[in-house]
Amino acid sequence: MPDDSELIALYSGQILALAADIPFSELLDTPMAEVRKRAPLCGSNIAVSLDFDGEKITRFGQDVKACALGQASASILAAQVLGLSEAQVIKARDQLLAQLKDDGPTPDAPFEGYEVLRPARGFKNRHASIMLALEATLAAISEAKKKAQP
Repeated sequence: MPDDSELIALYSGQILALAADIPFSELLDTPMAEVRKRAPLCGSNIAVSLDFDGEKITRFGQDVKACALGQASASILAAQVLGLSEAQVIKARDQLLAQLKDDGPTPDAPFEGYEVLRPARGFKNRHASIMLALEATLAAISEAKKKAQP
């Protein structure tokens, strides 16, 4: 069980700053896809709207209702999201999950900012909230791809 000093590290100033300044924090008008996801354990939820041209994300918006960790994760993703391919988002998701569950390495660039969430590895009840932005983005890409098919 994590101790108090680990809890204090978890809510560092850097995490709180990311949570307070989330890019693309409004949903898009007329997006190709819009998806809502919820982390049942903690109640965090996120809505993601985006356009996807078949290769990359061209427009992005989100509405984040999550703990500071989920907000920080959404902020880190949104700072890099435009121009990302589905494969890049999958890789970021998989690497972040490995960082949280297995103390794996920090996700590759451009997602090295997720290192700030390393202290959350001991707080399994927060993992779903941290993963929510990436999961919702992937679901929205999938939805956009379905709509683009003839």
